[in-house]
Amino acid sequence: MKQVEDALRKEVAKLFEEKEVDIFVGHEAASLPLKTSACFVRSSEEVDRLVWNRSCAANLAAYLPQLFKRPPGLKGAWTPPKVGVVVKGCDSRSIVGLIKEKQIPRDRLFVIGIGCEGMIDRHKVARALGTAGLAEAKIDETAVQAIGTDGTEKQIDIAEALAASCQECQHRHAVLADLALNEASASPAEVSRYANVAEFEDKSPDERFEHLVTELSRCIRCYACREACPNCYCEECFAEETTPKWLGVTTDLPDVVFFHLGRAFHQAGRCVDCGACVAACPQGIDLRLLNQKINKDVEELFGAEASLSLEEAGVLCSFRMEDDQSFMTEP
Repeated sequence: MKQVEDALRKEVAKLFEEKEVDIFVGHEAASLPLKTSACFVRSSEEVDRLVWNRSCAANLAAYLPQLFKRPPGLKGAWTPPKVGVVVKGCDSRSIVGLIKEKQIPRDRLFVIGIGCEGMIDRHKVARALGTAGLAEAKIDETAVQAIGTDGTEKQIDIAEALAASCQECQHRHAVLADLALNEASASPAEVSRYANVAEFEDKSPDERFEHLVTELSRCIRCYACREACPNCYCEECFAEETTPKWLGVTTDLPDVVFFHLGRAFHQAGRCVDCGACVAACPQGIDLRLLNQKINKDVEELFGAEASLSLEEAGVLCSFRMEDDQSFMTEP
């Protein structure tokens, strides 16, 4: 991946030199093992901050709406900045969705797509060490060598260490890119996209609800899932509205379940399964299960996947006579 990283830095430096971008959004090394942070590069002299490796898991599309927002209190004419961003397949689909929902302007955006081979789930790696904290990790082509704070060493197969969304990813190439790097190395996952949903669907409705309630009962209402999600760009979340007041802001179970079910249904036909919500959750809640169940239903009912092209309208923004209406009932 060092070659890809070098190529990325070279191309971003070129973009600044040719004044194609005012700011570039990428990843930079963080202080924790198997962790990167979002970085905002503003000149060609800063491109060495950019990294590309199997820890670049964050969906950078989440930062774009704010970068294109008019500064508060500014008077007179304002021209949005020219923004560059590096994306994986899932990130690029989020960008497609944001463009179609008119949250970011396509003509002020330069997208560099990188073929993604899957990102490491650092929480999986840490759990493999048992009670020891993760002090260091080394990655090669086939395995992750994890070293604990107590000196414990554990080797984990790459396929097992990948984030769950990466293990099932069918779109590892950017669906929208002005420049593509390293596309040849990324191929769709062999595992079914909805492998995690099958067991859940075998449960009765009561068992499904019990499973969700048990999972969501650990929620502390920190809203990390909401902040990490590119689709959650509302100025005011329905969970915090007071007129009308949809739900309380407590950690009481009814409020927690209402929040997560409401947020999940807001993702119908929009979620690209980037896994950002799962990675951000400090309680390790499997938020992906509910989103994937809704994704599967949308695909089966309407034959649609989220944000694969700019030309196709969002599934909830279009209507076809042949759409399944069996779920509808008379009032």
